[in-house]
Amino acid sequence: MSELAKYLPIVFLGLFAVLFAGVNLALTHLLGPKKPTRVKLSVYESGVQPVGDARQRFTIRFDLIAMLFIIFDIEVVFLYPWAVVFKKMSVDNGLFILIEMLVFIGILLLGYIYAWKKGGLTWD
Repeated sequence: MSELAKYLPIVFLGLFAVLFAGVNLALTHLLGPKKPTRVKLSVYESGVQPVGDARQRFTIRFDLIAMLFIIFDIEVVFLYPWAVVFKKMSVDNGLFILIEMLVFIGILLLGYIYAWKKGGLTWD
């Protein structure tokens, strides 16, 4: 059996997935009911009627706080595997890993203090 023949089932599966999705989309477009009404064409957002312009401008603070949240949130996710494995570490590796995690948390703390001092966490 050649090397490329091993990938033949994956190619067939990919083609089947694309064909299946395409046929379903085409059938729903062709066979689905088309009775647009004012209610069906209105904007819907979580059951609340939209108020104001959809192209409302937000301050850069919104983006900054969102990015800071994502950065610190992702960094906290790195703490979980360390906490799970820490008790299983040997005495020799345990101290080194503890110091490494304290350095990691220290860098995070410095970043948090920097963002706080620059006013990145204040919402006006």
